[in-house]
Amino acid sequence: MSETYDIGLGNYDSEIRKKADSDFVSFWGEQAKNLTWFSSWTKTLDWKPPFAKWFVGGTINASYNTLDVHQNSKSDKPAIIWEGENGDSRILTYSDLLIQVQKFANVLKSLNVTKGDRVTIYLPMVPELPIAMLACARIGAIHTVIFSGFSAMSIKDRINDSKSKIVITADGGYRRGKIIKLKEIIDEAIKDSDIVEHVIVLERTKNKISMSAKDNLWTDLMKDAFDSCDAEKLESSHPLYILYTSGTTGKPKGVLHGTGGYLTHLHSTFKWAFDIKDSDVFFCTADIGWVTGHSYVVYAPLLHGATEIMYEGAPDYPDQSRMWNILQKYKVTIFYTTPTALRMFMKFGDDIPNSFDLSSLRLLGTVGEPINPEVWKWYFKIIGKGKCPIIDTWWQTETGGMLISPLPGLETIPLKPGSGTLSIPGVNIDIIDENGTPVPSNTKGYLAIKNPWPGMFLTLWGDDEKYKNVYWSKYANYYYSGDYALKDDDGYFWLLGRADDVLKVAGHRIGTAELESCIVSHNHVAESAVCGIPDDVKGEVIVAFVVLNHKVTVGLDILKHELLNKIRKDIGAIATPKQIYFVSKLPKTRSGKIMRRLLKSIANNEQIGDVSTLEDSTVVADIQKSIDNKHY
Repeated sequence: MSETYDIGLGNYDSEIRKKADSDFVSFWGEQAKNLTWFSSWTKTLDWKPPFAKWFVGGTINASYNTLDVHQNSKSDKPAIIWEGENGDSRILTYSDLLIQVQKFANVLKSLNVTKGDRVTIYLPMVPELPIAMLACARIGAIHTVIFSGFSAMSIKDRINDSKSKIVITADGGYRRGKIIKLKEIIDEAIKDSDIVEHVIVLERTKNKISMSAKDNLWTDLMKDAFDSCDAEKLESSHPLYILYTSGTTGKPKGVLHGTGGYLTHLHSTFKWAFDIKDSDVFFCTADIGWVTGHSYVVYAPLLHGATEIMYEGAPDYPDQSRMWNILQKYKVTIFYTTPTALRMFMKFGDDIPNSFDLSSLRLLGTVGEPINPEVWKWYFKIIGKGKCPIIDTWWQTETGGMLISPLPGLETIPLKPGSGTLSIPGVNIDIIDENGTPVPSNTKGYLAIKNPWPGMFLTLWGDDEKYKNVYWSKYANYYYSGDYALKDDDGYFWLLGRADDVLKVAGHRIGTAELESCIVSHNHVAESAVCGIPDDVKGEVIVAFVVLNHKVTVGLDILKHELLNKIRKDIGAIATPKQIYFVSKLPKTRSGKIMRRLLKSIANNEQIGDVSTLEDSTVVADIQKSIDNKHY
């Protein structure tokens, strides 16, 4: 942890940190002035733990701040440069984007969408996705984007929970040369729904689709739509979006984000972390179905009037050079991706990236999970050619934007491979023990946040009690992140993985309870437990242990395929276990709690440690025997 790299872009002092530490409320009030408000706030923070309202009395609009404010100076500047997997491309200027957003806002109004209504968006990575989001924001509707890899069952649960009256989808999306039939998945998801009133379908493939009375074609609706629509003047805490995320309970949680505080956080962190300039070409590889796509593909770049690349497709299709080809072709200056992608690229060798001109790059970033030091060094030397700072960011769906990151746009500090460095100004992060007491340097503990911050979510959709219990009840006066971390002697943070029953596969959160519930719902399964084990590319992969009901006569190979297909259908391909082991029993404590730590150690061929609380000591040998005999 002592190796450092003295490289940065900013040349500013850290007076801003002193101001933030002395009065974080006034500090964030100053940052909010960088946005355009219809009316100013009367109170910067209304904090009634654990609920926070930022910029009370102020009125604002996210669509206005991302589009209208740039029309005089940047109307002809490219906002989104889109490239499809098959090589198709489009460029939308800030003027183009504003016209399309206003037209689609009027489309939504024509379908009786009003302020506060929920709109589900299930689209591939095409410009119509941010257009739909910004149109919702323009009229005060609450968008809820669903990752296009989720199954019909997962979509149904989210639509029912949010009570969305409109669903926006496409006939299909492209992935590895194949068409993902999105409209068919939506049809399955809403076939019994009396909540959804209209479905808007974007036609972009030659995939034949069936149309019902609820269905409307995007092009037909847009054809006669008026191209002017005033932005609603919304209260600062007006909900902007719901984004569902896995947790320690079986049901995904609807994280609800507001407007004024969220935009303030994004505007500030994007500038500080990426030192954004008018000449930059920014490329974040995140899918908009995840929070990184919401915050740092849609909202933050457009708040700054930046030009960004948007790509639909697999990062290594049609060959392993796709990402480097895009960087070279569009002269990308800032590249923000995941450690999972980098581990894959690193595995392909140095010759491929070295054969491309990556000299336009000036800054690199990572997001989604801790980056291994050796991958950090490869990224720095091979991709950045030893001249680009690496912005290793930590944050969550719930935090709205980055909370730990180097900040080249604000200060120059030494970088340590594998560390996210310091917290951003105005955020107070501690590493605490089980009793909620801050731990000494270099001691593993729980990462917790004291005091509210502007990007924090308002609550969980429709469930204030769960919001309080899950995030604010474990430790008094602290937000509990569910992550392990430590802080070294220099105050740098090192993230050490999840502390609760949430898996992190390729940067995506998957709740063990949700996955176990899915497996147990198979009529031949009595019990199940899942855990994550390290993987060179994905960071972590899923292993499932399954106890069958008595007198099951179906072959294990058949059962395995049935379970895998069920998981893909009920949750989505991202939750597919790498391995399923059929065992006679699960390791449990005397109080009946499954010892997932033990399963993880066995699956990873590690020392199993203390088993004094194990109810049945023979279970370890039985599980090991099943693995050795390949009972899967």
